[in-house]
Amino acid sequence: VQLQASGGGLVQAGGSLRLSCAASGVTLSRVTMSWFRQAPGKEREFVAAIRWSGISIAYAESVKGRFAISRDSAKNTGHLQMNNLKPEDTAVYYCAAATVWPGRTVGQIDYWGQGTLVTVSS
Repeated sequence: VQLQASGGGLVQAGGSLRLSCAASGVTLSRVTMSWFRQAPGKEREFVAAIRWSGISIAYAESVKGRFAISRDSAKNTGHLQMNNLKPEDTAVYYCAAATVWPGRTVGQIDYWGQGTLVTVSS
């Protein structure tokens, strides 16, 4: 199983980025796809998750209303649209897959991607 995250970069506060997660060896429509992030010196934290059905979605309170998670079943790819970015959103973002819902704790995750760095300048 491979999860390849991409789309990170440097953006000014208030800007937007769209992260992508290309999956192989696992069908995203059959698992929970989650996004986590880890800032320097901090623990990895949950950001968002989408259930295999696509009907259920969960967000961390800190990103509600600004981030949107989605997946493209035809391309077996997931996305995290991030709007109105803040300096505190700076972190390495990881896509992940879990066989349980809601897949919002590190212990629930079965597969991890390699991470993509998002830096938000003030």
